[in-house]
Amino acid sequence: MNIIKRVLIKQVVTEKSKIKMKKNFDKHKMQLEQECQQLLFEQRKLHNKSGVSKEELTRRFQKEISKRKDEIRLTEFKINQLDMIPMGSEMIEQEVEALVEVQEGMHWNELMESGAIVVEDDIIVRIEE
Repeated sequence: MNIIKRVLIKQVVTEKSKIKMKKNFDKHKMQLEQECQQLLFEQRKLHNKSGVSKEELTRRFQKEISKRKDEIRLTEFKINQLDMIPMGSEMIEQEVEALVEVQEGMHWNELMESGAIVVEDDIIVRIEE
């Protein structure tokens, strides 16, 4: 029988991976800023329509803009922290699901221990089970 198990993907920090992560953070930040601008544009557009509660409209748009600004601040924090991470350290990048074969007599706790796949510059360097 097969079951699905969660496996961590760990990234070894190298100069190349730092550059790639910074680029991804910058891209995400830019996208969030564009979303804020688009929300402001949509708010102004809807503000001119009659039959719409302007206070409710402003409250909803400001809530969405505020969420994105919080995420921008978090992304900026991650960019600043990226410079402090020492080379060669491992950081959790994501979590994936893996198909694992289960047989009678196997130790359940050992089977369910979180394994990890360690990646360095897009190459798998180690599989921890």
